[in-house]
Amino acid sequence: MSLFLPEGSLINTKENLSYINDPEKLEEALRRGKILEAKALLCDRAHNLHLVLGGMRAVIPREEGAIGIKDGTVRDIAVISRVNRPVCFVVTDITSDENGEPIAVLSRERAQRLCYANYIDTLAAGDVVDARVTRLESFGVFADIGCGIAALMPIDAISVSRIEHPRERFSVGMNIKAVIRSAENGRISLSHKELLGTWEENAEMFRAGETVTGIVRSVESYGSFIELTPNLAGLAEPNPSVEKGMQASVFIKSVIPRKMKIKLIVIDTFPYSCAPKPPEYFVAADHIDRFTYSPAGCVKTVETVFG
Repeated sequence: MSLFLPEGSLINTKENLSYINDPEKLEEALRRGKILEAKALLCDRAHNLHLVLGGMRAVIPREEGAIGIKDGTVRDIAVISRVNRPVCFVVTDITSDENGEPIAVLSRERAQRLCYANYIDTLAAGDVVDARVTRLESFGVFADIGCGIAALMPIDAISVSRIEHPRERFSVGMNIKAVIRSAENGRISLSHKELLGTWEENAEMFRAGETVTGIVRSVESYGSFIELTPNLAGLAEPNPSVEKGMQASVFIKSVIPRKMKIKLIVIDTFPYSCAPKPPEYFVAADHIDRFTYSPAGCVKTVETVFG
């Protein structure tokens, strides 16, 4: 496991709490350049973040709030939005305020630079990383892969079964795994579908003759595509009661690995509302070079090659 985790992963750990609640250990953290976490309590008018560590006031100056604030490539919303949320930081100084009271000076920007130098810059295509969903957009998902550093997962990389919006799979704050799709000049692109299992692994959970639940993903003149799992869909015979976005109970007519097809019959349909659950992963490795979705002997090969 990486030492550089999505922001918020450390805040309640025993080690982190021992540091942020003990002024003497904060001195040690200063000497060691150790990354810690605490909740930002206030952002003042100058956009400095204020915290309290073990009864001691602490501040993250605006320009130390995130990589890119100093040179203007990142907007101040990156700092403002951290209020009432965990922030990572290193202690850069312990000094005194105008009343002679001790105050810790912190830098989130320096923690992020350590994360880049010792972790993110070492990542290669195919590496599997921990991530936390931070923002959902129509085109994809932004996920924190370490110290608040975000990477983009395009919508077509989320699952094999196509979706209208990432909120159908994820919610903000959800902890997920992701695969490094590309890593160039500090810009990271992620993928996810390769961790959700091959066609065969997903199809193994179903048998002809069973009736199961699915989600109607598209309706065509020749039938409707029903998602059985995020990486598996089947084709149901035409049915006038079926509409895109519905939930459906479907009878599995046949499973045909050679053609990578599952034939279905719609039994009934129901309204459906998104309630994302944490993904279930088929990959436990920390790196994959190649993902072959299609079964052996299939007339069509579907695969992803990393690197």
